[in-house]
Amino acid sequence: MRLLAATFAFALLAIPAMAQTASAAPTTATPITAAPATAPKPAPKLVRPPFTDRFDTANASHDGKLTLDQAKKGKMRGVVKYYGAIDADKKGYITKADVDSFRKTDKGKKAVL
Repeated sequence: MRLLAATFAFALLAIPAMAQTASAAPTTATPITAAPATAPKPAPKLVRPPFTDRFDTANASHDGKLTLDQAKKGKMRGVVKYYGAIDADKKGYITKADVDSFRKTDKGKKAVL
């Protein structure tokens, strides 16, 4: 009888303990996140060749004189855009010295050639 009473008392004491353990569990579920994927590497910055190299490449006749047509074919968008201002003497071609002179003007300081 003592054994039965001890077992019964133990069972009564264990039930509240089990209830506390169950309610002590967190009520909000922690979201499962996937492992972070490796971030894509940013594309390397393209470095433009110096202006003199681009000028020489676009100057197909290699005479040091760049015409508007050569600037267009050489994809020198800035030069094409400001060609009229660079060719201040209206010679029909520009030289590196003309570009240097243009860059000293207010408009030329802001221009991207």
